[in-house]
Amino acid sequence: MAHFAQLDSTNTVIQVIVVNNENIIDENGIESEELGIRVCRNIYGSDTNWKQTSYTDSRRTRYAGIGFTYNEEHDAFIPPKQYPSWVLNTTSLLW
Repeated sequence: MAHFAQLDSTNTVIQVIVVNNENIIDENGIESEELGIRVCRNIYGSDTNWKQTSYTDSRRTRYAGIGFTYNEEHDAFIPPKQYPSWVLNTTSLLW
């Protein structure tokens, strides 16, 4: 099963859903994020924003959780910042 995170207008994760693998395999038998995004948009609307995530942390540094932020510069999901004084470590992508 593949997992996709829905992002709001600030790139914050608002939900994570599961998409069946058979729906994201292209004609060459290769998993396609774009096909998964298409499935998500067919269900939730064409104006929604999605990124694939993985329990094995093989995509975008770590599994996305609700409240995480997608960082485009690092193509990674960043956990919520707990304290205003915390600074993002750009190597570990943790606060």
